[in-house]
Amino acid sequence: MSKAPDLVKRLLLGRALRSAQQHEQTLPKTIALPVFASDALSSVAYAPQEILIALGLAGLATYHFTPWVAGAVIVILLTVVASYRQNVRAYTSGGGDFEVATTNLGSNSGIVVASALLVDYVMTVAVSVSSGVENLGALIHFIQPHQVLVAIAIVAILTILNLRGIRESGIAFAIPTYLFMFGVFVMLLWGFTRLSFGAHLHAETADLNVQGHDVGVTGFALVFLLLRAFSSGCAALTGVEAISNGVPAFRKPKGKNAATTLLLLGVVAASMFGGIVALAYITKAKFADPTLGTHLINSAGKDVSDQDPIVAQVAHTVFSNFPLGFAYVTVMTALILALAANTAFNGFPVLGSVLAQNRYLPRQLHTRGDRLAFSNGIIILGTMAGLLIYAYDASVTALIQLYIVGVFVSFTVSQTGMVRHWNRLLRTETDRGKRRRMMTSRAINAFGGVVTGIVLIVVLITKFLLGAWIACVAMAVLFLMMRGIRRHYDRVATELVVSGEDVALPPRNHAIVLVSKIHKPTLRALSYARATRPSTIEAVSVAVDPQESEELQEAWDAHELPVPLKILDSPYREITRPILEYVKSVRRRSPRDVVTVFLPEYVVGHWWEHLLHNQSALRLKTRLLFVPGVMVTSVPWQLASSDRLKGRPERAAPGSIRRPYPPQDADSKDSRAAGGIV
Repeated sequence: MSKAPDLVKRLLLGRALRSAQQHEQTLPKTIALPVFASDALSSVAYAPQEILIALGLAGLATYHFTPWVAGAVIVILLTVVASYRQNVRAYTSGGGDFEVATTNLGSNSGIVVASALLVDYVMTVAVSVSSGVENLGALIHFIQPHQVLVAIAIVAILTILNLRGIRESGIAFAIPTYLFMFGVFVMLLWGFTRLSFGAHLHAETADLNVQGHDVGVTGFALVFLLLRAFSSGCAALTGVEAISNGVPAFRKPKGKNAATTLLLLGVVAASMFGGIVALAYITKAKFADPTLGTHLINSAGKDVSDQDPIVAQVAHTVFSNFPLGFAYVTVMTALILALAANTAFNGFPVLGSVLAQNRYLPRQLHTRGDRLAFSNGIIILGTMAGLLIYAYDASVTALIQLYIVGVFVSFTVSQTGMVRHWNRLLRTETDRGKRRRMMTSRAINAFGGVVTGIVLIVVLITKFLLGAWIACVAMAVLFLMMRGIRRHYDRVATELVVSGEDVALPPRNHAIVLVSKIHKPTLRALSYARATRPSTIEAVSVAVDPQESEELQEAWDAHELPVPLKILDSPYREITRPILEYVKSVRRRSPRDVVTVFLPEYVVGHWWEHLLHNQSALRLKTRLLFVPGVMVTSVPWQLASSDRLKGRPERAAPGSIRRPYPPQDADSKDSRAAGGIV
């Protein structure tokens, strides 16, 4: 029975892995692409839809701007990919944007980036899973009333899979990602082939009208509307930064392999996004969201806004002569959207580990679990994403308003840091070839920084009142929290600096054995205290009941114990205060000496026995720990009930008591030195 929890853990997570097996968990490019790029690839399923929702605020009048907005998003996507290829080559330790910003712009900039990324990773899981469930509902309609429950269940499954380790989760997610890519490209090829042969493809919503707000379509109103549509479409860029945090998971040469994977990501994501937008535009697919004030109206004037997602509409139209194709694309889209959260499950724990190394987060986030994954970070991410899905009822439209602010903050700050990085290297580099390559990289990062900075401003202006302010507040709270944690660790480190007095032996050690009655635990505590050979030793009891104290003194004398007994008076029947005052008086008489207090303590086998024993000892121990120069020693006595726990295997929480796994690369040495155990 006692082994049941450990058996369940092994069935879910697999057998524990040794630290020496860490190198076996690295990924080839073929597996790394779906592991780290699934978020960016899957965003093509909801980014086109968000563009159409935003443009629909003015009705059909602005739908003809769809290709231009999508083209601007593709330009930004390729710019960010080109910029991050420079990042992953220069910084391979896994710190990503945080490391770039901290190294080149200072600790405050690094924390700003870290807080933005932590928020964005949680949003990635919530949005991706919610969107996946929404798409699946287009095929399996009975899911729609239970979207929140299904979404939370998917997050729980993803959490368990990632706790099994990065290599196993990568293989599990690689096949669905490639199947999704295959399905989308077949859909694009099938659709454009049919169009080239003269087929008239019209989406199921082609004949419906879009009724939006009564907004103008000229001047400032039009510009604001286009900027809002553009900022919504920029959701397609989320996930690009995850590769920079996951560089340690690549096989060597890590930087080169990560850069190649980024290039593949950029080409594939841009092609899929552009193709889906083009087919949606050609087939006149429409999408409305009544919660934002847009509606689809049929010829009879009836509201029919309950329509399928854009990708499902395009697939249904393109595969009108092949229904299995529609089912395949719909299922794969739903699956990849759910599994896209795996990008965050790989990025968030690694970033949390780096922050813990640098003492900005609790050090437990830097330890690895049974399967060499950062288990604590994975569990925190899954929990926060589940709570967010529950709070927003798994609504993609509501969640996406909080999205992409964090990622563009990290984009902008990171690219600014990379410009500073290249400037620093150029000051000392004399080789012409290397200088030319550095100047090219600097130009790419400078252009990326300017472009992403402009997009960040656009996103803040157009989305702030729609919910982006919540993400900004969350980032501010995380920033202050991380600064506070770092100040605490720094303060403790300063207090613990070794001085000459700390290595000197105290002149004397006064031993005090606390006694309530004479029994076996008391005699063991007395024997152990005597075995430590203190300078002085005495037994101390508190006279709560005069008769009991008199009986204790008589029994003490009768046993002829070789330790003097001192009974403290307690007129108010207290135990803790008289002992504390006596210990402090001993300390005052000899400030340079130490006092060791020995506490007999029962070891019990049932939780309820703790309520019946050790209460006085626990209170005393807690108070004595705050008295300088006093050492508290528990002398255990095992009751018979404790036998049931002997030999029971340890069942600690994942990573809770493990030492951090030592860095494998020289690149990790700096962060290890900065974030070592205090």
